[in-house]
Amino acid sequence: MQIKNKFLGIDGVGYHPLRKIRVALDGLRFAVRHDLSVTYKLIASMVILGVTFYYHEWVDVLVILVATALVVTGELFNSSIEALCDFVEIAENEKIKVIKDIAAAAAGVSIVAWGAVLVFEYGRVLVRWIG
Repeated sequence: MQIKNKFLGIDGVGYHPLRKIRVALDGLRFAVRHDLSVTYKLIASMVILGVTFYYHEWVDVLVILVATALVVTGELFNSSIEALCDFVEIAENEKIKVIKDIAAAAAGVSIVAWGAVLVFEYGRVLVRWIG
């Protein structure tokens, strides 16, 4: 099996942006179906996104979209790195553990930022509904 790589010149197919979009959507679909950490973050974001969209709070919509993109990106990288580490090394390995811990820390940083945005936005919605 030959590995395709445009940088090494062994991918004669050429650039096809629609194919790249399809591949990216396939990866996201797989993550949503099989990784609960991605799924629940998207659902929580979509709920508050719908409310802010309803109230025409456009800046809030953009902030939520950016925060959600950040956290989903962090989770996708974390899941990919963990899967690759598990594929490369089945046995316990201190170096693999450090790599996985760093990937989890990156996801954790994005989760904190996303959580802060969602707590703020949910708070604003509650204040609007109550008061």
